[in-house]
Amino acid sequence: MTDWQQMVTEMNGLTRELRGLQGEVMKAFADMAKAATGPAALDTRTKELVALGISVAVRCDPCIAYHTRAAVKAGATEAEIAETLGMAVYMGAGPSVMYAAKALEAARSWNQG
Repeated sequence: MTDWQQMVTEMNGLTRELRGLQGEVMKAFADMAKAATGPAALDTRTKELVALGISVAVRCDPCIAYHTRAAVKAGATEAEIAETLGMAVYMGAGPSVMYAAKALEAARSWNQG
């Protein structure tokens, strides 16, 4: 079983080191994160659920840790998180099917010539 809280603690230390080495880049990333997650047309809870879905679809464990924490903190229910995860499974598989079809087409194009 993954210790998600420990993962966040470890990643905070590692990203702190990166911030020391790449201050401007990490500041720009932090500014973008703040701008993206703040409430506007979508509330912060909804945005964190979107981020969680993307985290699952791109298979990023630390992202999952951060965005589940943020979604829960923003008031997301277990049912909302579960539904988000269902969409992530659907979307992670769907795009893979589409790219697999393109790869098959590419492979066939090399065999025709």
